[in-house]
Amino acid sequence: MKTADSPQKRTALALVDSFNRMDVPAIVSARTPSCLRHLYPTAMAQPPQDTAAYARTLTSLRTIFRNFTLTVDELIEDTANQRICMWLSARADTAAGEYVNEYVWLLDFDEGGKKIVRTKEFSDSVMARDFFPKLRDAMEGERQRRAVTVNGVGANGR
Repeated sequence: MKTADSPQKRTALALVDSFNRMDVPAIVSARTPSCLRHLYPTAMAQPPQDTAAYARTLTSLRTIFRNFTLTVDELIEDTANQRICMWLSARADTAAGEYVNEYVWLLDFDEGGKKIVRTKEFSDSVMARDFFPKLRDAMEGERQRRAVTVNGVGANGR
């Protein structure tokens, strides 16, 4: 007999669904205002983000990562400690080509299991090291092409 999913599991899966729709308000609404997002490994040297900073980051990424999808590869739940750990696969289209990455998210929940109070996110740092400079260069090239077109010079130089 199948048991009903816990509130925290429903929240975690709804969060993944919100990412797949790149629905920033829905993503943010799963978090408490004081929730901190910690990015790992620490070698990435990323400071924690509060909910407002995270919302700004997500809003800027919406236009960069098209067709973004997350797939839950594994989910482990610790109901006694209001915690879920998910191993996720990500894929998107970008100006630099296909983005493929893996994440492990450790989500801590409030007592009701309906809001995330802290996240620890691990990503493939080798992939990030190699991909993001290419993405930055591709985006800069797009900006330069748009600037040339806006300034009255078309692609054929007229």
